[in-house]
Amino acid sequence: MKIPLFPLRSVFFPGETVPLHIFEERYKQLISDCRNEAATFGIPVFIDDQLSYGTEVQLKEVVTTYADGSMDVVCVARQVFKILTFEPQMGEKLYAGGEVEFLDPIKDAEPELTDILLESCKELYELMEIPFGPIKEEVFNSYTLAHKMGLSFKQEYQLLQLASEKVRLRYLIDHLQATIAVLKQLNRTRELIEMNGHFRNFDPLDFKDFKLE
Repeated sequence: MKIPLFPLRSVFFPGETVPLHIFEERYKQLISDCRNEAATFGIPVFIDDQLSYGTEVQLKEVVTTYADGSMDVVCVARQVFKILTFEPQMGEKLYAGGEVEFLDPIKDAEPELTDILLESCKELYELMEIPFGPIKEEVFNSYTLAHKMGLSFKQEYQLLQLASEKVRLRYLIDHLQATIAVLKQLNRTRELIEMNGHFRNFDPLDFKDFKLE
């Protein structure tokens, strides 16, 4: 399938709201075409000087149009794709385009993995002293908090390429548990530093039966 493309250094996950400020002429034309034709477009992720995967988005609303023609728009991310071909200009259009192949999502989530992920996320937020929730578990999936788990740009991109929900949940659980371990160690280090120079109660050792060998 051939679709218009709007490359960005950003990762958007299916179901996510995507706010964009449009100011380049080529993307003004893109938004205008999407409005007139009720068409979708793709946001491929520009990473490591490459374009390989991205997310199809649908224009939801043009919030503001400014005097110079620039716009604030809101889109909704739909499905992940892999780029097969890329052309800097799509035919006579100013914007890019290309053939894409959509990834079939594998809906193989396991309830126990979702529970572990939510508990791990809650623990992370508590360690960081950040409010967590409320979360509607009946509609929760691996993408729901993906931007709020401390993933790097590259990790978010790796997550985007995983078609299996079960694999994505495990990926996030591994990341959270590793992050939690680091934070706990940092908190312990901070406590030790703060304790330095203060009077402390030491447990007396009992040497009653101790003999030097």
